[in-house]
Amino acid sequence: MIAVVVAFVLHARWASTRQARKEAVSVATTFAQSPDVVKNLDVRDPTAELQPRAEAVRRSTAVSYVVVWKPNGIRVTAPEPGLIGERVVGPFKKAVRQAREGRSTTETLQAAPGLTVNSAVPVIRPDGTLAGLVSTGVTVSRVNEGVKRQLPVLLMSAAGALALASGSSALVSRRLRRQTRGLGPEEMTRMYEHHDAVLHAVREGVLILDHAGRLVLVNSEARRLLELPEDVEGRRIGEVGLSAGMAELLASGRTASDEVHLAKGRLLAVNVRSARGGEGAPGRVATLRDTTELHALEGRAEGARERLRLLYEAGVRVGTTLDVVRTAEELTEVAVPRFAEFATVELLDPVLSGEEPSAARTDMRRTAMSGVRDDAPLLPVGEVVRTVEAVPGEADEDGAQAVLHADLREAHDWLAHNPESGRLALEYGIRSRISTPLRARGVVLGSADFWRTAQSEPYGEEDLAFAEELAARAAVSIDNARRYTRENAMAVTLQRSLLPRGLPEQDALEVASRYRPTRAGVGGDWFDVIPLPGARVALVVGDVVGHGLHAAATMGRLRTAVLNFSSLDLAPEELLAHLDELVDRIDQDQESEGSGATVTGATCLYAIYDAVSGRCTVARAGHPGPAVVLPDGTVEYPDVPVGLPLGLGGAPFETAELRLTPDSQLVLFTDGLVEDRERDFDDGLALLHETLTGHPGRGPEDTCRAVLGALLPAEPSDDVALLVARARVLDPEQVAQWDVPADSGAVAPLRAQVDRKLSQWGLEETSFTTELILSELVTNAIRYGSEPIRVRLLHQSSLTCEVSDGSSTSPHLRRAAATEEGGRGLFLVAQLAERWGTRYTPYGKVMWTEQNLFPEESGGPQHHADQQHAGGLLDQWDEPL
Repeated sequence: MIAVVVAFVLHARWASTRQARKEAVSVATTFAQSPDVVKNLDVRDPTAELQPRAEAVRRSTAVSYVVVWKPNGIRVTAPEPGLIGERVVGPFKKAVRQAREGRSTTETLQAAPGLTVNSAVPVIRPDGTLAGLVSTGVTVSRVNEGVKRQLPVLLMSAAGALALASGSSALVSRRLRRQTRGLGPEEMTRMYEHHDAVLHAVREGVLILDHAGRLVLVNSEARRLLELPEDVEGRRIGEVGLSAGMAELLASGRTASDEVHLAKGRLLAVNVRSARGGEGAPGRVATLRDTTELHALEGRAEGARERLRLLYEAGVRVGTTLDVVRTAEELTEVAVPRFAEFATVELLDPVLSGEEPSAARTDMRRTAMSGVRDDAPLLPVGEVVRTVEAVPGEADEDGAQAVLHADLREAHDWLAHNPESGRLALEYGIRSRISTPLRARGVVLGSADFWRTAQSEPYGEEDLAFAEELAARAAVSIDNARRYTRENAMAVTLQRSLLPRGLPEQDALEVASRYRPTRAGVGGDWFDVIPLPGARVALVVGDVVGHGLHAAATMGRLRTAVLNFSSLDLAPEELLAHLDELVDRIDQDQESEGSGATVTGATCLYAIYDAVSGRCTVARAGHPGPAVVLPDGTVEYPDVPVGLPLGLGGAPFETAELRLTPDSQLVLFTDGLVEDRERDFDDGLALLHETLTGHPGRGPEDTCRAVLGALLPAEPSDDVALLVARARVLDPEQVAQWDVPADSGAVAPLRAQVDRKLSQWGLEETSFTTELILSELVTNAIRYGSEPIRVRLLHQSSLTCEVSDGSSTSPHLRRAAATEEGGRGLFLVAQLAERWGTRYTPYGKVMWTEQNLFPEESGGPQHHADQQHAGGLLDQWDEPL
């Protein structure tokens, strides 16, 4: 206890002395670094400036003196004025030398006040030279006074601690006697030695942990099994480097029996129990039994588990698309780096195009390659690869087996077949290879090669079996993609053959069109531009539900039907009614055949534009309505009555009549343009309105590009058909019209008027043919039709002649017998005109003909009547032919 008190006293004195040194250094440093100290040291009388400041600092701090002195030892300031100008006491050159190096000096020396802790701090000029030093000191007597004040407290504390220790010792001794059952120290020592010997001699590891999870005891076997350091006792179980499973078990506090854990390369059977059984002990005991003989088996099992995981992952990652090349790339990406350092896939050329491989082809093209590095000396993608193991077709199917080259340096057949590439591969470090065929449904599609370098274990038989299984699964996905590629190519070919190859020539509209397929490649959207007689054009946009070959075929049937119905010159609502009936019959036929694929739900918009009047008649069956872009750049969505989609029936279709001013644009589209998975229909219409607005004078081609650029994503989920038509209105000077009385005598005056009009148009060469045609048609209208009778000529790129009357009876073309006097009029008209026909109106019918004004450009046959007999024929034309 006395030693403790002495230690306390010495510690208090040491602490006080240490505090004195800190105070002396702090005051000296603060004074030396004051802004005016350096400047005042270099004046004529530095004492006048620095002595008051030094005394003020001494009185306000715990230091005994503040002395400023020059490097030669002469005092500038001192507590006693008589010492100013005298040299400082003691050896000062060491302090000056350290001051020139920028260091301060603190030491205990004998000064006038007594034994003193002295600190000397340099005063440095801005140029780095030493201007002087500042010394401060704290006397040791002041330090000892602090210790004396603490001594009574220390003595009283020591006495109390002594009494407490004596009482605690008595209590502890009594408890120890009770716990050791009265055994003395010698007996306890022998018992401990026996227990320690047994604990470290057993071949099972023993760990004892307290309630906080700290290691209390670790025997030698446990140290060996877990590779624990010598100082592990006292550390928490999570801090000694055990595996996560082992650490979790030991720290959890749960009971365990023969749980197997992998630790430091050993399989350990672990048992964990409470340290005091059922009494709710504060600690746990764990025993570890080495089962190293199972280590090799565990390694093989882990390899098998890894291969199973990789196979499962391959089943998920390979075949996510129906693209042959992408599927091959997915196979190589799965294999690298967990099974191979480099992986390549070679496919037969027919497979890449979707065709069935033939036995005659032996070349395979590298389709995909992946590796841990990009500089492998393997043939790049796109090159033709020949390997002796690869069997390309059904003829050699039995010979297409997987091949293992554990050491490529000994693969003489492979080196002979690939001398240059083989040499480069070996120099690169590639040492092992597995080549396995990609076989699906009895046909070899290509091969997959897996490569390892010298840094990895060479392939073995187990790896060969795994590679075959991996290739077999991937081959099925590649074959599925091949079949899809073939069917999709067929559907695309069919669809392209059914869509318009180009837009027909006509004068009523300036038209531009676009078709964009879906990601699936084939859809059921279509459009058409159909020239009609009388300076009219029909515009069609339709959409068949679904995608694929059935949608393309159905689209072709509906487009053909529309073309046929339009040749009858039906009104839009009548045409849609016929189309609706056709769709219903198609569905009935397919239901009777049990195919299950229906057409009901297809939509269509049909519009007829008349360039003479500028009117456009529109009807739609479940299809989005058109947009009209006016010449000033404003956009309207006209109200067009919407009918039910085709095939539903039950309600008539209605029409809307739009008046298009010259240079207005009519925009027709399918729903795929405005509606997408990420955008609803109304938002799409708003975006279309914004895209079309504010661009007066923009042509149809520019409009198509702008619309697709703004609304169409990179990969649309639905195919899109877009049709933009700019209206042209026929100049009134290009139209001539006459009312004809129901009198055969009116034919000759009419011919004269027609002749004058043709002369005004510069079409004198067509006068004779035109007069013949009109004479026949007008005469028939007078004899077999009813009033009113009108004749109209339209001058465009062709000359159109129209004769209308109030009768709905249509004449028919027939071949007259040699003995018949009449019946040759329509035959003559058909020979003279490029096209001719009849269309019905609410007030009767119109007989029309078209004559090509540029026969040399068209290349079509053109028959001319003999001019010498023209006068005679015309004079006799009062009689029907």
